Amino acid sequence: MEETYQSNSELSEIWRRFRKNKFAMVGLVILMVLALIAIVSPFLVNYEKQVIAQNLSNRLKSPSLAHPFGTDNFGRDIMARVIYGSRISLAIGFLAVGVSLLIGGTIGTISAYFGGSLDNGLMRVMDVFLAVPSTLLAIAIVAALGPGIVNVLIAMTISFVPAYARLLRSLVLPIKNMEYIEAARVTGVSVVRTIVLHILPNTMGPILVQSTLAVGRIIISAAGLSFLGLGIIPPAPEWGAMLSEGKEFMRNFPYIVIFPGVAIIITVLALNLLGDGLNDALDPRLNN
Repeated sequence: MEETYQSNSELSEIWRRFRKNKFAMVGLVILMVLALIAIVSPFLVNYEKQVIAQNLSNRLKSPSLAHPFGTDNFGRDIMARVIYGSRISLAIGFLAVGVSLLIGGTIGTISAYFGGSLDNGLMRVMDVFLAVPSTLLAIAIVAALGPGIVNVLIAMTISFVPAYARLLRSLVLPIKNMEYIEAARVTGVSVVRTIVLHILPNTMGPILVQSTLAVGRIIISAAGLSFLGLGIIPPAPEWGAMLSEGKEFMRNFPYIVIFPGVAIIITVLALNLLGDGLNDALDPRLNN
């Protein structure tokens, strides 16, 4: 009962510090709005008729009441495509972070906890992947597997696994030698229970901050792959693919690339503001 009260008190204090950061609150609100749009987008727009169906009689129409963001070179409503594209971009970002955190976190935790030759071997494998820039590694993986949502997700996941492995290793190393961990070992608590209940909860702060920032980086990387023709296959309304399709018309019809570009900027900005706010809220030393 006392532990529950203490936990609730800590969460309340973190939330209080977070609310004091106005920029972080703005980021949180923007991200919640984007998430809501992504969830309800199938009810806001008709995928078959508004998102992917071509209507050449409406091609390259300037923004108007009928088409607030205008239409692209195939006569498709840009606003509908941007709205539906939020589902793809956010899904890739959060799924890739979740899977890479699960895999990389497991590798890093095992490596740090057991140490020795296992630690050395696992970290040398991670160093091989870290030697290649994450974006270049993703390009190589997608080039080998081919374009598509699943392959982009696989590429983003693999490219971020080493970073999470290193992060968890650095967080677990000092914790595993603390007295309460030694006490858990002496009393016969299993390794899995020790890791899950006593070690990992003390790493949640840095993990949450880094994961929030990583979602933004993955969204940018996925958009870059699609822009290069290695990511999401048109006519799927991914923001990077929309930029790639509209780049030939941007001189005379700039709105074709402005709106998907602004969508990427706003999403990544919201994630960065949220990540910075969480970093300040979770670290009392930064509290003014």
